[in-house]
Amino acid sequence: MAHCEQQDLFVSGEGGYVRYRIPALLTTQAGTMLAFCEARKYTGRDSDQIDLFLRRSVDGGRTFGEVQVVATQEGWVCGNPAPVQDRDTGRIWLLFCKNLEHGDETMICEGKAPRTVWVTHSDDEGATWAEPQEITAAVKPESWSWYATGPCHGIQLRSGRLLIPCDHIVLKDKNRQDPHHSHVLISDDHGATWRIGGITDEGTNESTAMETTDGWVYLNCRNKRPLDGGGAYRAVAWSQDGGETFSPIVHDAALPEPICQASVLRFTAPHRDGGDPRSYTLFSNPRSLDGRHHLTVRMSNNEGRTWPVARVLHEGPAAYSDLAIAPDGDGAGGVHICCLYERGEDGPYERITLARFTPEWLTEGQDRS
Repeated sequence: MAHCEQQDLFVSGEGGYVRYRIPALLTTQAGTMLAFCEARKYTGRDSDQIDLFLRRSVDGGRTFGEVQVVATQEGWVCGNPAPVQDRDTGRIWLLFCKNLEHGDETMICEGKAPRTVWVTHSDDEGATWAEPQEITAAVKPESWSWYATGPCHGIQLRSGRLLIPCDHIVLKDKNRQDPHHSHVLISDDHGATWRIGGITDEGTNESTAMETTDGWVYLNCRNKRPLDGGGAYRAVAWSQDGGETFSPIVHDAALPEPICQASVLRFTAPHRDGGDPRSYTLFSNPRSLDGRHHLTVRMSNNEGRTWPVARVLHEGPAAYSDLAIAPDGDGAGGVHICCLYERGEDGPYERITLARFTPEWLTEGQDRS
């Protein structure tokens, strides 16, 4: 049955925090849904006292438990959540970044304030988390200034490799820095150690990844090179070697953006005519060149080469998002698509909402054959 349900998980101004931002979403093998975000306490800006929050669902995203604090440090930003689960061990890894509350992005980019990389993990479906460990020395060269993990879910390749989409800036000297680059972090030892993988061309930024049916890694990147109208088109690169290297980027004219984060996800669903399950690719972002609004979920049946299906979740202001698949809470053997995203009426950061909908709702009146 085609349907879509939406519920607010984090509402700015509630719980003693002025703003909630930067959603990340993960469904575990056991079916627990983990909804992460940044909780910004005083100003709501990117530099603030920022804690990493989590709410968990054990019924396929229908209801969620109380807020859990996953990472916090007085006077620091704990942000950019990027979760991934190792299917071989069941362990959930969460990579994130830290910087001083009063050391903002401009200072970091100029090499005047630190930006560090951290990891924590959970072995009980996100109920408890290990003490975070810093991994900056292993994954951030001294010549890099700005650094961001995700913000969105990571992936595990069929080889077992864990892969986290990221981005960075290289500080060339005191007065000049080069454009952003997307890159990935990879682990081949079940998260025990992490290292830098492939790096994309200049002009790329926050990124999101999937593995295609034939084993390629598809990296979809925020484009830092605006058009005359202010927006841009998503930058895409591919890897044939598990994320070690990436092709030159191309810009997908079917995916306009107001220069904003996005999410991509591959899933399988029954063919509507009763044939073998088919592979589909989902993509979510604010589909606009003139501002952050019209949060839209698109679907491709050919690994992101074309996007024939699109449906708007929220026509008003909207920004960051992440996608996951939840088991059907009715036990009917189907799936629900879930999109955790920022939205509002007067601005895009008033609340973080979970939309939970069926593939039939997404494709209602459209062709997904």
